[in-house]
Amino acid sequence: MKLTTAYFSKSKANGHKISMLTAYDYTTAKLIDESGIDAILVGDSLGMVMLGYDSTLPVTMEDMIHHAKAVARGAQHAFVVADMPFMSYQASVYDAVTSAGRLIKETGVQAVKLEGGRSIAAQIKAITEAQIPVMGHLGLTPQSINAFGGYKVQGVGYDGAKKLIDDALALQEAGAFSLVLECIPAPLAELVTSLLDIPTIGIGAGAGCDGQVLVYQDMLSMYDGVKPRFVKQFADIGSAMRTAFGEYKAEVESCAFPEEQHTYHIDNDILSRLIKEYPAAKK
Repeated sequence: MKLTTAYFSKSKANGHKISMLTAYDYTTAKLIDESGIDAILVGDSLGMVMLGYDSTLPVTMEDMIHHAKAVARGAQHAFVVADMPFMSYQASVYDAVTSAGRLIKETGVQAVKLEGGRSIAAQIKAITEAQIPVMGHLGLTPQSINAFGGYKVQGVGYDGAKKLIDDALALQEAGAFSLVLECIPAPLAELVTSLLDIPTIGIGAGAGCDGQVLVYQDMLSMYDGVKPRFVKQFADIGSAMRTAFGEYKAEVESCAFPEEQHTYHIDNDILSRLIKEYPAAKK
C-alpha cells in the first residue's frame, strides 16, 4: 500500500525513524522500493550525479519532470517527493503554485520540496492550499550555494541558529508536512526536531532527527565527487561496477564472451541453403 503524508506524522508520534533515499530512474526506484525504504526523493542533485553539472543550479523543470516520472513508475510503496528546481518558485507565489502543479500532475509524485525559510513561507502556504503536500529544506540549501559562498555547515553561530529555528517554525506554520535539515550541528537539529510537530529528515544533521536521507550514489560509493563527512558508504558498488566493466571489455577483446550459452541457433539445412545462395559468405 502506498505511503502518504500521514505516515510521516504517525512516525514522528510513534518515534519510528523515517528512511529516505534519492532516486532518479525507474530501475533504482524499483530496487529502493522493494527494499522497504519509506520515501524516495527525486532530488535536483541529479544535476551533479546524473547530468554532470557542478551544482544543482542548471537543473530545469523539464529535467525534474523527466526523472520524476520514471521514479514514480518504479515506486509502488514508497512515498515520492520531487525537488522544485532553482527559480521555479522563488520569483512569485504564482510561479511556485504553477510549478508545483506541473510536478504533481505530470509526474505522479506525491509531494514537492522547496529550499528556503521564512522568505518562501507564502509560496509554501499557497502550494499547500492548492492541496499539494510540501516538504521544506533548511540549513545548507544547495540552490543558495552562491549566497553561502560554498558548501558550509550552517547554524553554528547564535544568529544563524536562531534564524534556522525561526525559519523551521515558519515553514511548519505555512503548512509543510516535514522538513529536511542539511549540514547543521546535531544538537541544533535535535532542538529543532523537539520544537516541531512535523518530522525532520536529516542529512548531515545527526541522529536526533526523525529520519535520514542520503544520495544513493554517495552511500554506494558510485560518485567520485567530494565525499561529505556525513556520508557513510554502505557498499562499494562503484568499484564493483568498474571491475565488471573492465572484465566485460577484456572478454569481448579475447572472444571469451559471448559463449555458447549466450547464443541462438538456426537449422543447419537453412544455413547451408543461405551459404549456397551467397557464395561470398564462404570466404
